[in-house]
Amino acid sequence: MRTIESPFSDKILTVKTRSSHLTFRKEEFEIVYHYFEDILPNGAVQEFTTDELDELNQIQIYNLFREKHRLPFPAQIIETRQKYGLSASKMSEILGFGANGYRQYEAGEVPSLSNGKLIQMAADPLKFRSLIEISDPLEQKAKETLLQKIDKLLAIEQSEEEGLEHYLFNTDLPNEYTGYQKPYMQKLAHMVIYFAENLKPWKTQLNKLLFYADFQTFALTGFSMSGVKYRAIDMGPVPNNFSSIFEYMSNQNLVEIKCTSFENGGIGEQFLPKPENKFNKELFTETELKVLFNVTATIAQLKTQDLIARSHQEKAWIENYPTKGLISYRWGFEIVN
Repeated sequence: MRTIESPFSDKILTVKTRSSHLTFRKEEFEIVYHYFEDILPNGAVQEFTTDELDELNQIQIYNLFREKHRLPFPAQIIETRQKYGLSASKMSEILGFGANGYRQYEAGEVPSLSNGKLIQMAADPLKFRSLIEISDPLEQKAKETLLQKIDKLLAIEQSEEEGLEHYLFNTDLPNEYTGYQKPYMQKLAHMVIYFAENLKPWKTQLNKLLFYADFQTFALTGFSMSGVKYRAIDMGPVPNNFSSIFEYMSNQNLVEIKCTSFENGGIGEQFLPKPENKFNKELFTETELKVLFNVTATIAQLKTQDLIARSHQEKAWIENYPTKGLISYRWGFEIVN
């Protein structure tokens, strides 16, 4: 919960939200607008924001614009360049963006529709190969080396594992149901490893840990942590296709799933750490690490039934359970802390 000492009084204020329509590039978008409000001694209402809230409000607009026009998100833009081993300036040269264009897009600036489509083309190694073949900025030797790298990427992206991950996450482009992130199996796996190392959770508990970690991160940053979709079921919010995702992680020896039979005939699945697979904090931002810590501290105190009951109080579950539908990350702004 964000709080601040009012610059107009000595009161501690809690962030407020409301639906608001804002304009970006001559198009109007509805966002969850974040602000602070203070009631002055004369009864006047003083509304204000901070740099942090301004950024969160702006990110929402950018995300909606990107989603509407199917433009790439910053993480995708960075990933596209990195997989070819190119610098941001060299990528800009190849695509014709100017010296700092690509770097600015990586930092969060929204590309024009034409430049966005060009970046998406570059993300496809086969299409990027065609661009490289006619590229002037590259010397012949550098061009040949890059073409060889692209050929290797083409072979990798046609592998069975790549297709399996696409099946497990069932998505193409970031959207409101992925928290405007591309699903990232390695990061999700290390979220599970983190919770396994600290809590050794049962499956129901793990599903809620992941949900709160992802949705609380979205509430703070405008982006989810893992890019995973969530669905509302009887037991509360869960990662979409969670059984297959966890089975895949177990088969890859990322975590150990221990099955226990209970006297009532039920079977429980507990997630245990593998000594050879330690949590990699380098995959996470400082904000994400704080969220993982805070969620662990909160959830660790709750029994399974209490945890389910708590998740049933979330609007994210209440609004989507009747249809057992996918949960928009916009409900992250309504999460009970």
